[in-house]
Amino acid sequence: MRIVALSVIVSATVMAGGYKIPESSINGTALSAAYVANAHGADAAYYNPAAMVYNEDVNLLEVDATYIGLSSIDFDGASDYGSKEENFLIPSLHFSSKKLGDNNARVGFSIVVPAGLSKRWENPTPKATAEEFTLETVEFNPSLAIPLGDTVSFGAGIRVISSSGIVKSSAAVSRDMEGSGIDYGYNLALMVKPTSAWALAATYRSKIDLSIEGNAKLYSGATLAYNGDVSVSVPVPAAFNLAAAYTFDTGTTVEAVFERTFWSAYKNLDFDYPVSIGGLSSFFDDPKPKNWKNTNCYRLGLTQKFDQWTGMAGFGYSETPVPESTLGYELPDSDDWMVSLGGRYQLDEHWNIGLAGLVDVKKSQEVHNSSINGEFSNARAYLVTAGIEYRF
Repeated sequence: MRIVALSVIVSATVMAGGYKIPESSINGTALSAAYVANAHGADAAYYNPAAMVYNEDVNLLEVDATYIGLSSIDFDGASDYGSKEENFLIPSLHFSSKKLGDNNARVGFSIVVPAGLSKRWENPTPKATAEEFTLETVEFNPSLAIPLGDTVSFGAGIRVISSSGIVKSSAAVSRDMEGSGIDYGYNLALMVKPTSAWALAATYRSKIDLSIEGNAKLYSGATLAYNGDVSVSVPVPAAFNLAAAYTFDTGTTVEAVFERTFWSAYKNLDFDYPVSIGGLSSFFDDPKPKNWKNTNCYRLGLTQKFDQWTGMAGFGYSETPVPESTLGYELPDSDDWMVSLGGRYQLDEHWNIGLAGLVDVKKSQEVHNSSINGEFSNARAYLVTAGIEYRF
């Protein structure tokens, strides 16, 4: 298992299509990220900062760890082979403050992993283009929430993402690249509580173009043909959420979330070199078209409060942004279904613990394009999140 504190490697075959990861807390995992209008506690700072206004008047701190297990993806074509299994452990941290003065404003921050990619193959065919594609990200997201009235609140935050990447391929020509970068964006949230039972919310996360700069070694056979600077830009796309939650007298809350992710920002993958790399340009310098499409994701969450226990369950369906024409071994993505379950237990007035699990199942995907003819199947992802919250 790979464990890296705050700088982690995660897989593109996790949730929400593409390489975005929306499960960043106990509640996020337990509810399949159907956790926007009903966001509360420390992790509201990330999922819906406007909701911090309705937290208890205490400081809230939550620390979580998420295990991600990924199955081998099978490929059936002229030859049959599979990708490597992957195992990761991802930490996250959330904080929401008590009231600031008399107007119920709050501040918060989160440290999460918003996106990532890692796919490794050993067979010579996929190794020629995707022996390893790895993208690491860590986001620091401070936020502020202010009331706009008795039933309306507004939240905003600054997104700071540190990223690093590795690209390897092995064939008659091969490459070995590593790089890193820091980039910025923002997020906005609006919350409306027309009654004590209803909660309505809209959130927006801006697009961030990850600008990764580093070193590349390019080989023609056994000859080192280039050893120098390289840069590449990869988008973390903008996302817009609309959510509605209703709480019954029984303590049961049902939430529905619609998410639109603007993956069309990923038009091509273009590695840039400061000088000509000669005959290797067609392999490593020419832009590789991606032409991803915007996608929808539909989520449903159920929360039931007991005396000291809180039970949660979630369900979701997500579209893939990857068109068949540009799908490759580095990201054999497809539409997916997810189901989740979890709970929290209040130990005393200060401490709360929780555990959640999620299973993500991707559809089989036939591919017939200029480089691949066959079918990817049996892609699965398993998440387990454990954590603790402290009130002070």
